[in-house]
Amino acid sequence: MNKLPLTVRVAAALLLGALAARFVASETVLALLTQATIFAVFATGIGVLLRQNGAVSFGHALFYGSAGYGVGLMLKLQWVGAEAAIGLALLGIAGAAFVIGLVIVRVPGISFGMVTLAMGQMIFLVVTRARGLLGGADGLTIEWPATVFGLPQATLFRPDVMFLLCWSVLVLVLAALALIFRSRFGSITEAARDNEERARFIGIQTLVPRAAIFALSALVSGIGGVLSALYSGFVSPESLHWSLSGMTLMMVIVGGARPLWGPALGAIVYFLFKDVLGDYATHWMAVFGVVLIAVIVFAPQGIAGLIEKSLRRRRGASIQAGIGLHAEVRK
Repeated sequence: MNKLPLTVRVAAALLLGALAARFVASETVLALLTQATIFAVFATGIGVLLRQNGAVSFGHALFYGSAGYGVGLMLKLQWVGAEAAIGLALLGIAGAAFVIGLVIVRVPGISFGMVTLAMGQMIFLVVTRARGLLGGADGLTIEWPATVFGLPQATLFRPDVMFLLCWSVLVLVLAALALIFRSRFGSITEAARDNEERARFIGIQTLVPRAAIFALSALVSGIGGVLSALYSGFVSPESLHWSLSGMTLMMVIVGGARPLWGPALGAIVYFLFKDVLGDYATHWMAVFGVVLIAVIVFAPQGIAGLIEKSLRRRRGASIQAGIGLHAEVRK
């Protein structure tokens, strides 16, 4: 059985989100799902970098937190409206990440992760000391206008509307990434990831595509930061700290980086795990750590990888059964 067309899967996912927003009556559950969805977008950004460049970043919280701070600062200084502030913040993050990527994607292995960690911590320290402009360690309250994207605050900040907005953004981001990675650009970055030297030998310029992937991953992480700022109306230096990058990287590992939707699944699993065990175990993170180790050892492809592997086996078994039935009929 062939996979469903992308448009059908997108429509089904959007419908699923609409049904959840309509029929989940508990505001607490909707708040949990909204937070999980926001981090699913953030984790997808980190997953893009790992999937297409084969690189691990310990500092992607830099882009997640900078998006919120960028929007909050522009609104505080009343430079532009909310919609323009969001667009400019995301464009600034993508542009800066591309320029940075032209330099740091040349750094191999663990050194790349250490460079991203150093950059993130440097900005974290700068923000904690910028008390007058960014609120310092106390954070920055974002002064959203009365209407955002044509919706009044009273409507936009309703739990069901906010969840549906975040879910829709996640689905559309995944759909856009799927289209991008199906293109020639996706094939080039995969070739550079698998064997950069051979890719260069056959005439592929690898530096710009790898930097573009770094910028794309930063942009997706920034979208998660904008959603977080919109949801909470607040941004703090903790959103820039390396520990947030590490936590989100755990989500990527648990969900699996190779399937495009794996990091999002890992984020949802993490938050459900946290909600269920948090009520019964004080040290629930230790339990989650054991689960993380088990996934790394026994299922390095992550939960999404296991699901896809199981589906491939079922499709293969169905095809074999169909061939056998056809042969019996012909006899």
